[in-house]
Amino acid sequence: MIEHGKIAEDLFRQGYNCAQSVLLAFSDITGLDDTSAAMLASSFGGGLSRMREVCGAVSGAAMVLGIVKGYSDPTDQQAKKAHYHLVQEFARRFKERNGSIVCRELLAGADASVGGDPALRTEAYYKKRPCPKLVRIAAEITDDLLNSP
Repeated sequence: MIEHGKIAEDLFRQGYNCAQSVLLAFSDITGLDDTSAAMLASSFGGGLSRMREVCGAVSGAAMVLGIVKGYSDPTDQQAKKAHYHLVQEFARRFKERNGSIVCRELLAGADASVGGDPALRTEAYYKKRPCPKLVRIAAEITDDLLNSP
């Protein structure tokens, strides 16, 4: 079985943002090529371009869930309802494990400054941020939901 959580963490440590790391980790399931996946998720890092809103790992997971279990017919209310419940369940599990789905709350104690340029990825950066762990957890929960009946 592919360990999407480990892949997501490794991708984050390579320099991808949190949303990219989760979406790219599931390329075997989504069918997206790496360039398309990275570009699609590029705006969602840092809680939507460092605005510290919804965690990018959560956004990346929602993209995976949408590609794999989403709906496309705007008149199919049952499919829409089922999909929203799936994403809400993801958010509930993520929040249960981490306390929040909001970037600035997850970064409490780390640099949660809003806006500006992305931080350089140094050893100190990785030591003070929970992001590598968060992308792993997001991918693990996503795996769990995708493998549930």
